[in-house]
Amino acid sequence: MKEMEINTTVKVCTVDELSPSDREVVDAARAATANSYAVYSHFNVGAAVRLSDGTVVCGTNQENAAYPSGLCAERTTLFWANSQYPTQAVEVLAIAARTEQGELEKPIPPCGACRQVILETEKRFNKAMRIILYGAKECYVIEDGVKALLPLSFDAGFLE
Repeated sequence: MKEMEINTTVKVCTVDELSPSDREVVDAARAATANSYAVYSHFNVGAAVRLSDGTVVCGTNQENAAYPSGLCAERTTLFWANSQYPTQAVEVLAIAARTEQGELEKPIPPCGACRQVILETEKRFNKAMRIILYGAKECYVIEDGVKALLPLSFDAGFLE
């Protein structure tokens, strides 16, 4: 038996250390949390993407009393962007969250289903996106796209 090692590089910084264009996307995700429909969990998530033409698109988590019927902020954002701007690749995805006590100090990562949708969006445009996970005390920046968050991923290649 042999072992395989999988490494992920994550840059850790404060929001002030981000470039102005990245701060714009992070700030859009932070602002989007106010539009979240999270009446059951009270866990408000906002996401924002910057497209290749510079357009910024936002989305939020949307809950439902029948829990599986809700949708995460990352997926609402990517599905909206892909449907309304089908020729524009996603350059940057930012994710922010807050509770009734305020913004989270540490960043939250996307769930597995969202990681799979991020992967498909990257495949669609043949371009890895930079992912920025916001926390009030620190941000995580993943430069290499979702493969860093979803190693050994399942994609269309397995369906051939």
